[in-house]
Parts: sequence; structure tokens; C-alpha cells
Amino acid sequence: MNESTTKTTKTFTGCASLAALGVKLRELELFGPIHQKVQIAQKTVKHTPVDKLYDAFISMLAGAHGLVEINTRLRSDRALQAAFGRTACAEQSVVQETLDACTPENVGQMEQALDTIYRQQSQGYRHDYASDWQILDVDMSGLPCGPKAALESLGYFAKQRNRRGRQLGRVLATRYGEVVVDRLFEGSKQLAKALPPLMEAAEQTLALDERKRQRTRVA
Repeated sequence: MNESTTKTTKTFTGCASLAALGVKLRELELFGPIHQKVQIAQKTVKHTPVDKLYDAFISMLAGAHGLVEINTRLRSDRALQAAFGRTACAEQSVVQETLDACTPENVGQMEQALDTIYRQQSQGYRHDYASDWQILDVDMSGLPCGPKAALESLGYFAKQRNRRGRQLGRVLATRYGEVVVDRLFEGSKQLAKALPPLMEAAEQTLALDERKRQRTRVA
């Protein structure tokens, strides 16, 4: 009877395509601006605050619907961690503590970091305004949530009367299928009132000067 001489491996993952994406994101240094700009006032024991944000990000890509799934979707998958450059994964409660420690200033830092990432990686930012119009689409999506969630209030949610939740406003670069910016609003906020701050944020992200604004249409 022949015995296999192949060495066993502990690098198996059921998320092979996501692991490949992790390798590519490391190559692009996608999370670099977040490491540089987001400074959360929390001491490092085993993992830095930004490392814990990274773990949450990977878990979301892996299909997690909440932080509680970090332990089952990422912490138990060493190969997936390695693909994203992590040698270990923070426990879900520790990641939650980091998010709880974030301040409005940290949110602003994250928005600046996301602007940098968008400018580095997007087609929308590189749009040729001289040859064609930039088309932006603005929409709002209702997100039902529990009564303890930030910004929750009574609002309009399709086919759900007397529901509490929040509104997610987005500006899309329609030609490229890209989300330029998104912002969270209270559940009662309507598009007419959310439009000015959304467009101001998109103008900053896209660095729209007067010439570019004249070549931009909003749907």
C-alpha cells in the first residue's frame, strides 16, 4: 500500500476567491491611507486600532452581517487572514471596543482617508471632462434598525409602516458604477434635505473646480 508523501497544510480556506482579492489589495496598499490618517485614542495590546478596523473590513468582505461573526468567519480562518497580511485576528468584542472608542474626529479622518483611496483607485476621479459629461446619480436607501442605533428615527421605509431606521445617501459616478461618497442620515431625512451635504462631499472627493462643475450633470 502506497503512502502519500505530500505534506499536510494548514493554509486551506473556503474563501479562495476572497483570498486572491486579499493578495491584490495588499499589492495596492489599499488600506494605507487609513493607517496614515485614522488615529483612534486606544492603546495597543495585541492589535493596533487600525488592525482591528482591518479585521472588521475583511469580515464584511467575507459576508459577515455583524461584528459577532468575526470569530466564525475570519478568526477561525488562518489562511484568509494570511492572504490579507494578518498573522492573527482580533476577537470580535475587542473590535467592537475599538469602534465604540471612535470619535466624530475619527469619522472625519476616515472620510479623508476614503477620499484619498477613491482618488488613487477610481475611474470617476480620472474622468475626462473635456471629452464628455460626468454623470452623478444621487439616491437614498432606507436602513431599518433597532431603537439604540445612532441616528435612528421614524421614517419612510418601503412597505414597512411605522418603522424606525436610518437613511443611507449615496452619490454614484454613473458611467463607472462607482460610489463616490456615502453618508448616513436619520430615518426621517428626505433626499431634498440630504442633497446639499451629499453634493458638497462629492465635490470635495472629486475635486470639482468651476470648469469640472460645468461639465457635471446630477440625476
